[in-house]
Order: sequence, then structure tokens, then C-alpha cells
Amino acid sequence: MNYTISPEFTPIIDAIETYLMGKRETIALSLATFFAGGHLLLEDIPGVGKTTLAKHLSQVLGLDFGRVQFTSDMLPSDILGVNYYNQKEGGFIFKKGPIFTSFLLADEINRSMPKTQSALLQAMEEGVVTIDATPYALPKPFFVIGTQNPHEEVGTFALPNSQLDRFMCSFGIGYPDKASEREILKGETRHSSAISKALLTPAQTQSYMKRASVVKLSETLLDFLQDIIEFTRNSGLFEYGLSTRGALSLTAMIKSWAMLQGRSYSTADDAHMVTAVVCAHRLRFKEGATTAARIHHEIFTQILSDT
Repeated sequence: MNYTISPEFTPIIDAIETYLMGKRETIALSLATFFAGGHLLLEDIPGVGKTTLAKHLSQVLGLDFGRVQFTSDMLPSDILGVNYYNQKEGGFIFKKGPIFTSFLLADEINRSMPKTQSALLQAMEEGVVTIDATPYALPKPFFVIGTQNPHEEVGTFALPNSQLDRFMCSFGIGYPDKASEREILKGETRHSSAISKALLTPAQTQSYMKRASVVKLSETLLDFLQDIIEFTRNSGLFEYGLSTRGALSLTAMIKSWAMLQGRSYSTADDAHMVTAVVCAHRLRFKEGATTAARIHHEIFTQILSDT
């Protein structure tokens, strides 16, 4: 798919690509997910750069970074925090958990039990954590990158649909291309422990998020998007179609992707670019394997043939 990132955003992508060579599209999609106000799920094998992407994305965006390493014995309180009794003051005090950060890396999220996974549900949807009936607001913006190992690995627990639907987009990073990997093997890429310079202020970040939200969708494009949504629900290919949250995620991501290209309006090409990454974790084919490429092919081949 042809696209051109606006010079306004290329420095951000360039800075992260210094550490994640040959993955400009992956970086751009991650950035678009953030500006769309969503959360991102990365599913791939260990060692391809999921943590590197998360760490340097948070740094160039100038956001506080927190990391939770999910394990099978982890409890919800290990993430959210806990009330404890302070003998000196004679009352309960809330000790915040690591979720109280602007940018949270939920690493290997599918290694924890479903009860622990569900600790993120309210936070990801509402930006709030409720402990003992008391709500605590999370920082704004609040962005989660969840990583998970392939489901066939031992010791993993599949994320429930309610949790998957909280993520706006899902994709893998994949292996680097041959030229990029050669540079990596030669030691041309920077060390992963290095720190990226913040390129945005909090005010700029909020401004871009607002700008993405007001990108225009024409009536013709809305018709096209509704055709996509209806196809996922009524084609009979999938176990279930896009939820309303999924449909809203699709429109938000299309707007954000258009903004990254310097436009104040969206096009059908934007829909082609992001539909698969929005739908990949939400749709399951009744027959055969589910991949982003197959989802893209089935949706757009059918819809375009009907128009």
C-alpha cells in the first residue's frame, strides 16, 4: 500500500527506526494507534523488538514509562495497587501500582491468569482504576502496549474477547529484511539500552490527538466503512463480526492514519491500510487460519466486487 508520512512526523519514526531498523510501517502504525487514543497488542516470537519499540516510542513521545512483566502467579493488586493500613496515621492508604503511568508495557500479558488479565479492563476503557469502591484516575494520555507470545507456547492463557476488544490494533513486528539485519549484525544499529530524546511536549501530544479526532470522514467513506462492518457480521465467514467498539476503533484509526500523512480528511486507501490491523484480533474465521492478510483479502475482494 502506497502512503507518504508527513514531514511533521518523520523525525519521530526516524528516531525509533534507529533502534528498530527496517520497520517504518510498524512504527507508523504504532504511532497512529497512540494518536487515535487506542491501545496496541503486539503478538510475535521473543527477540524481534517488541520491547524496544515500546520503550523508544514512549521516550520520543516524552511519556512516563512503566513496565509490568506478567507471570502466572501475578495478582491484580500487583498491577493496580492496594490499600494498606498505616499504623502511624491510623488509617488505610492507597499504594499505587505500576499501572499509574502514561505509557504501560504489559509484557507477555498472556502468561498471567485470566483474573489478572482482567485487571486492565476498566483502565483501558475508562482511564480509571477502582479499588475498594474508590475510583482513581489514570494519567492522560494513558496508552497500553500489550505483548504476547504465540498461543501454542506452553504456559500461556488466551486473552478473552472482552480483553482483546480493548486493544485498538494488533500486529506482529516480524523479522527484519535482509539489508536491515545485515546492518544489525554488523553492529550499525544503536544499543537497546540507549535513550531516545523526547521530540514532543505534552501539549503537542494532546494537540495531535485532538487533530486526529477531527479528521473528516465523507459520507461516501462512511458508506464504505459500514459495508466493511456489515460484511464482518453477515458474510458467514467469521464466528462473530465487529463490535460497536471495534467499528469505532476502525474509524479512529483511519482518521489518525490520515493525519500522519498530513491530511485533514480520510480516504478509502486509509481504510485499506488499517482495517486488517484493527480486525486481526477481533475476527476469527469459522474455517481455516485467521491472519491479517486473509482478513484484508476476504473483506476488500468481496466489497470491491460488489461496488
